[in-house]
Amino acid sequence: MTERSPRLATIKWGWPLITLAGLLAWDAASAQQADERTLIYSGDGLDVRWHLQLGLNAVSERDLFWNFSETIAPSSGFDPDADWLETYIKPGLSFDWTLDNGSVVYGKVSGVASYTAGTDAFDAGDTGRITLEEGYLGYRTPETEVPTLDVSLGPRELKLGSGMLIANGGSSGFERGALKFGPRKAWENAVIGRLSGEGLTGIGFYLDPNELPSSDGKNEFAGFDLRYDDPSGGYFGGTYLNVLHSNSVYPQAAPGGIGPPSIIPGGREGTNAINLYGKTNPFDGPFEQWFLTGDFAYEWNDAVDMSAWAGRIQIGYSFENLGWSPLLTYSYQTFSGDDPDTTTLERFDPLYYEGSPGAWATGSKSSMVFINSNVQAHEVALRLSPTESDTITLRYTHIRANELDSPVQFGQATRVETSGGTVNVVSGVADAHLSDDFFLEYSRVINRNTFLTAGVSVSFPGKGIREVVGGDASHWVGGFVNVVVNF
Repeated sequence: MTERSPRLATIKWGWPLITLAGLLAWDAASAQQADERTLIYSGDGLDVRWHLQLGLNAVSERDLFWNFSETIAPSSGFDPDADWLETYIKPGLSFDWTLDNGSVVYGKVSGVASYTAGTDAFDAGDTGRITLEEGYLGYRTPETEVPTLDVSLGPRELKLGSGMLIANGGSSGFERGALKFGPRKAWENAVIGRLSGEGLTGIGFYLDPNELPSSDGKNEFAGFDLRYDDPSGGYFGGTYLNVLHSNSVYPQAAPGGIGPPSIIPGGREGTNAINLYGKTNPFDGPFEQWFLTGDFAYEWNDAVDMSAWAGRIQIGYSFENLGWSPLLTYSYQTFSGDDPDTTTLERFDPLYYEGSPGAWATGSKSSMVFINSNVQAHEVALRLSPTESDTITLRYTHIRANELDSPVQFGQATRVETSGGTVNVVSGVADAHLSDDFFLEYSRVINRNTFLTAGVSVSFPGKGIREVVGGDASHWVGGFVNVVVNF
C-alpha cells in the first residue's frame, strides 16, 4: 500500500452528516425555510435569513488498515491505533428578493471553520482551516410560469441522480481537518441552469471542485442532466459530463500484472461519462412496499484509450405494518478495474461520488481504503425505527476485486514478490476477496435542530488482503459518536 494513496478515498467522506439526512429523511432546507427564528428581515419582498451548522465528532480506531503498516512499512512509525476529536462550524447568510412580476433574485454566502485535535487515521492532526463554502447569486422565474427557469453563479452544492458521480464538491481532512465529518460539500465554482416543469427537470452545469490545496488536480468539467419525477413516486434520469481540464493522473496495470502500475499524466482530461439512474415500485397491492433502484455508468476517453463501466442494483422492502417499521435492502454494486491483459484502460473513475454508508461507500471501514474502482460489493442493510426520533441500522458488506493483479485504488498492494528465484514487482491482489465489513449505527433526533449519531464497525480482511501481508492481517475496529446542530 502506498503511503499517500488513501487520500483519494477520504476526500469523498462526510458520512456522519449524510446519514442523518438520508436515514432520517430530514429535509434540512425545508426546515430552514420554516424556522422563523432564522429570519433577520422581512419586508418589501425581501427576506434575509441566518444559517448555522456545527458539529463535534469523537473517533477511535484500532488496527487501522488491518495493521498493514507493521508488515508493509514497519519503519514508517505509523501508529495503527488512533483517537481524535474533530469539530466544525458553518455560519451563513441568505436572501430571497421577490420582484413585482413574481420572479426571485436570491443568494447565499457561508464559510466553514474546521479542526482536528489529535492524530487521525491518515496521520494528520492538530490542524484546521477556514474556507469559503457557498457564495452564489441566482435568478428564478415565477413558479406560475411553466417551464420555470433557475440560474445561479458561484460556489454552491449540486448533487445529480443518486450521487454516483456528482455529489461531493468539497474536500476536507488532512490540512483542513474534520476528516470524517467532511463538512465541505459545495463546488468551488459553479454555473448551474435549471429548467423544470410537468415533472421534467433539465440541468446544465459547469463545475470546479473545491479540492485540497495539497492535492489539487485543477479539475473542471461541464455537462447536463435530464430527470423525470413520477407524481406517484419514483424517478428516472441521465447525466452526461465531459472533463474540460485536469491534471489528475490515471494508473494503468502493468502488462500481465507484472511490474508496478504505469502513470498516465493528466489522464482524466477529456474523459466523458454517461450515468443513467432510476427508482421505481414495480408492484401494486400487497407488494407495493417493494422498491427497486438501478444505476449504470459508462466512461470513455479516446486520448488514453479508456473504456470503463460501473453499476448498481438495489431492492428493498418496507415492513410498515410491523413494529419498529423494518426496512430491509440488498444492493450489488460493481466498478470495472483495469484488465492487465489488454492495452485498453478499463479502470473506472468514480469522480466526486457521495461516499457515505447508504449512498456509494464500498463498505464502512473499507471505504477509507478502496475508492469505487476495481471493486464490487454485496450489501445487506436492516433499518429499524423504535420511535419517530430513533433509528438503528445494521449493514453487512462483502467486498471483492473485479480484476486480479491490477490497482485496486491507486496503487495499493504494490509490492515485491519472489517466485522460483525471480523477483517481481506486482500490484493488486491475487485473490478477489478483499474484506467483510459490519457497521451498526444509531441515530436520534434530539429536537428539530439537534441530531446525535453513534456507530461501531469492524472490517475482517479477506484472503486477498491477508496474502498481501503474508497471512497476518488484523481485524480493523472503530467507533464514533457525534452531535450536529443545524439551523
